[in-house]
Amino acid sequence: MTSRVGTRSHLFAAAAAGLVAVGAGLAVGEIVAAWIDTGSSPFFAVGAAVVDHAPTFGREFAIGTFGTADKPALYIGMGVLIALIAAACGIAEHRRPPIGAVVVAVFGVVGVLAAWDRPDSRWTFVLPSLLGAAVAVLVLRLLVSMLPEEQAGPDDDPAPAGRRVDRRFVLTAGGIAAVAVVVGTVGRRMLADTARTVADRTKLILPSPRTPAPPIPPGADLDLPGATPFVTANADFYRIDTALQVPNLTTEGWSLRIHGMVDNEIRIGWDELVAMPMTERVVTLTCVSNEVGGDLIDNARWLGVPMATLLDRAGVRPGADMLLSTSADGWNCGTPVSAVTDGRDALLVIGMNGEPLPVEHGYPVRQVVPGLYGYVSATKWVTDWELTTFADAKAYWTTRGWSALGPIKLSSRIDRPTDSRIEAGEVIIAGTAWAQHTGIAAVDVRVDDGGWQRAELATEYSIDTWRQWRFAWDATPGEHTVECRAIDKDGNQQVEAYASPIPEGATGLDARRFSVS
Repeated sequence: MTSRVGTRSHLFAAAAAGLVAVGAGLAVGEIVAAWIDTGSSPFFAVGAAVVDHAPTFGREFAIGTFGTADKPALYIGMGVLIALIAAACGIAEHRRPPIGAVVVAVFGVVGVLAAWDRPDSRWTFVLPSLLGAAVAVLVLRLLVSMLPEEQAGPDDDPAPAGRRVDRRFVLTAGGIAAVAVVVGTVGRRMLADTARTVADRTKLILPSPRTPAPPIPPGADLDLPGATPFVTANADFYRIDTALQVPNLTTEGWSLRIHGMVDNEIRIGWDELVAMPMTERVVTLTCVSNEVGGDLIDNARWLGVPMATLLDRAGVRPGADMLLSTSADGWNCGTPVSAVTDGRDALLVIGMNGEPLPVEHGYPVRQVVPGLYGYVSATKWVTDWELTTFADAKAYWTTRGWSALGPIKLSSRIDRPTDSRIEAGEVIIAGTAWAQHTGIAAVDVRVDDGGWQRAELATEYSIDTWRQWRFAWDATPGEHTVECRAIDKDGNQQVEAYASPIPEGATGLDARRFSVS
């Protein structure tokens, strides 16, 4: 019986050659992209393309599984997949040249297409992927050429001299790998350099609001252990968006163009914006991907200029029913003009909880519109407004099957007890409820499919924020299920039938099981 002499060592070496070659190509792509634009990075251009073109159920699976860690999960998944493909290319190039090199070149083309597909792409965006692929192919061919050819021989015979992987290959591959790590690290740090943005934000002093937010009244926050705070700290506020790399903007470079179906096309710069009368409001934001009982909802104090003020300056023409807003990274959403002009506190925001907007939450400028899910209202890093119609334009998520208008569904959630094992006796069940821009009138609780019982509501702050509630339950030993439902000020009860977030937000009752001893 025969086998390939040195097969195992050759396979490991060939796989290593593929890994080093692709790693070198990615490193070159990163360093070249650092001189062009973050969106031209092969790794992140492909990642953005995956996000942009993933089916709706894939997006919901990622958010439902990983929550706000969906982007790190994507990075890890892409890294593992790239490593496996690279190793396979090395083995293929060793055994059946030039198959491995051709596959590497094909993936370079994928990077080119992904970079070219970015909303703000220029012809230079293709260079990082082209140069990276060229380097990867050259390194792969070089390293594989240093490997000895395989020969048939007895199973137990060691590879003869001259047929083993020699030091020249090891030293060359190791040297290229070391250089790739250095180059890639430098390129990644340059691409991720937020120093200018951070420095800009650090020195920013927010203007005082002409119309401050009303103070939070006593009793609006239940202040119970395990209960949700009424106002969410900036560091704890949920973040769901498509930006794999946060745009690095400064106030000096920011402006907002307003055009389309307007009487006067205008462009607002930062200095002009902050000179306008500021309004401060506490508003709850909700992601359409929030499952029943989910945590993709938070409440904060926002500072900004009423969006209607800017639309009045531009002069909205009759028939325009959509405000198509676009982020610096090309993402966009369509907001009903009526939701901006009907008197609600729709704000072009520069401050959050008394601080300049955090970079990951839209610095320097974003939108907040009460009563609408974020995918149709809450554009971060906003730089462009186009007045148009829902008949003529579709936004990022509506082209992917989500509904166009996105009003937030009436809902409620149980927040405490956080432990499913509790002791018998009086137990305080507490949670939050929201009917944004309508207001919560009541919350009911039931245990084990019994009758609904009225919970005690915390003091209402406004119809645009969530409202806390509590319910005293005399818990008896055994297994129990507790559910809650909300009723809004129009008399509507929370929909009990379950529906997934797709395409217009989840419905159903939050239910928690408790083991009482």
